[in-house]
Amino acid sequence: MKIKATESTALRQDSNSPTSPCLSVAPSPHLRVSSPSYSSLPSLCLAATLKYGKPNALNHKIGEEWINFSAETFVERVRHVALGLAALGIKPGDRVALLSENRPEWSITDLAILSLGAINVPIYTTQAVDQIRYILTDSGARAIFISNRRLYKHARQALERLGFLENLIFFDAEGSEGVQRALSLDALEEKGREQAGHTPVAFADYLSAVRPQDLATIIYTSGTTGEPKGVMLTHNNFISNVLAITDGLPISSTDVALSVLPLSHIFERTGFYVFCYNGMSVYYAASFDQVGENLREVRPTVMTAVPRLFEKVYHRIVKKGMSEKGWKRKVFLRALAVGQRYAELKDKHQRVPRTLALQQKIASRLVFSKWRAGVGGRLRYFVSGGAPLSPALSYSFLAAGIPVLQGYGATETCIVSANRPENNHVGSVGLPFAGIELAIAEDGEIMVRGPNVMLGYYGQPDATAAVMKDGWFATGDVGHLDECGRLYITDRKKDLFKLSNGKYVAPQLIESLLKQSELVSQVVVVGTGRKQPAALIVPEWEAVKQELSAQGEDFPQGRNELSQFPAAIKMVQRDVVALTSELPDYERIRRVALLPDEFTIDNGELTPTLKVKRRVIDEKFGELIEELYS
Repeated sequence: MKIKATESTALRQDSNSPTSPCLSVAPSPHLRVSSPSYSSLPSLCLAATLKYGKPNALNHKIGEEWINFSAETFVERVRHVALGLAALGIKPGDRVALLSENRPEWSITDLAILSLGAINVPIYTTQAVDQIRYILTDSGARAIFISNRRLYKHARQALERLGFLENLIFFDAEGSEGVQRALSLDALEEKGREQAGHTPVAFADYLSAVRPQDLATIIYTSGTTGEPKGVMLTHNNFISNVLAITDGLPISSTDVALSVLPLSHIFERTGFYVFCYNGMSVYYAASFDQVGENLREVRPTVMTAVPRLFEKVYHRIVKKGMSEKGWKRKVFLRALAVGQRYAELKDKHQRVPRTLALQQKIASRLVFSKWRAGVGGRLRYFVSGGAPLSPALSYSFLAAGIPVLQGYGATETCIVSANRPENNHVGSVGLPFAGIELAIAEDGEIMVRGPNVMLGYYGQPDATAAVMKDGWFATGDVGHLDECGRLYITDRKKDLFKLSNGKYVAPQLIESLLKQSELVSQVVVVGTGRKQPAALIVPEWEAVKQELSAQGEDFPQGRNELSQFPAAIKMVQRDVVALTSELPDYERIRRVALLPDEFTIDNGELTPTLKVKRRVIDEKFGELIEELYS
């Protein structure tokens, strides 16, 4: 694979002028991409935790009350879980699976596994049963941690008749009752306490034996095509990434984070290690549905998120604003327009007229202050990853004083790049972190090299060789670098499709545009071999009904019937045409079909990381797609 351009991680020093497209950012004088003082990821995280000594290092909500774990309790529990595992016979190099929603026990168990030199194999709670069985079998896991009885029932068929799986350990004590080979986390920790009493230096001995080059985890990819592949990441892959991110982003021990995304995902997991290393207090959201409430309670200062969260928040705000009557509605619409224009000029380092600046101040006081209060009132920035975020949504949040820093990474690379608060450029995923190199192959594929890049795919040397060459990892993403070294993602290489006129279409960029509509919940752009792309859309049904009522339409209530209702189709289509009007003619969407039900993981349409399985969509809705073009 030929590489046509390579950019170093050094930022350009073209100008310090705020109008320069390339703002200089001074690197930290204490930059440490890797350090011999940190022999393992747990040694890095646990030492930092004790150093800062927070009384609320980890926090979760039970009922209406937030329960705090002090730094000392956190470290002590890691030690006891690790020694308990050792008492069960877990040795360095053994694989231990983890199936749980986000909670403090996830992080405690993770670091305990790694402290022994064992290998953590995380599994998404939304993973299909056959994939859970595949992951356990492929990795040869000797034990598995399970959150509760409900998840056990979901995974039970996958766990049966696996002779190599010796122990099931439940976070909730009642989960283990009546289950063969099972014990509770409490019972495991008691074993660890006994071991610590007999041999006080046992934990330190285990921890000191772990080396930076040792395998820390096997994370299985989402499997948008074929079976998942096990990505092998070492302790130093994570250590180098944590240190580079710490030097690249303004983070301190006074910051507070709300953990929302699954810790099974590389983005949130790496984020947790960064938070831990910097002595931050981490609060675990009980569920995605409770994020709004948790934001107001926790009042985080830093948070990782995905575009889906911003889309939902934005649509909820717009829906509420549009439901106002008279002058309040006019004020809301005016504030939205003013804010987006103001944010766009600021983002592009263009002059902001004095009149617009005054209007922005008024909009901030009357409208955007409520947005800030809705996310707790002290959020310094979000870091967004996983998919493109439309410029309109980015500008809206920037106007509200809530910066969204888009970033980029992959399971195979940890976190590669991100915008910085002082150098945020909407549309890009920012500059690479120190020690990480980016290059663009001749076909536009993004290549990554650095200490963050995986060892390879577990037990799959051919698959590893297909994506690794001379230390460069071929990401499968297509993009480009601007003159300042910022990275822009166009789409997934395998998602690009060719129209009948020979033009290539990048569906993700079009989909991010369409999600700006308050009428659009989910969308998949199709059109391989056709003259023009089309869109399959799952609408925001309540917004559609509200708009139809405002138009005086007598419409059916059922979603199946409503998805075929001409006025509903025409209304969504009108938004779609308007949002794609500035695209090249061959990329504009003129045909849409409405789907009554959301794409889900259970139906096989989404991966556990909420990526669309386009091949499944093409097959499942083949007849409907044909009708769009007939």
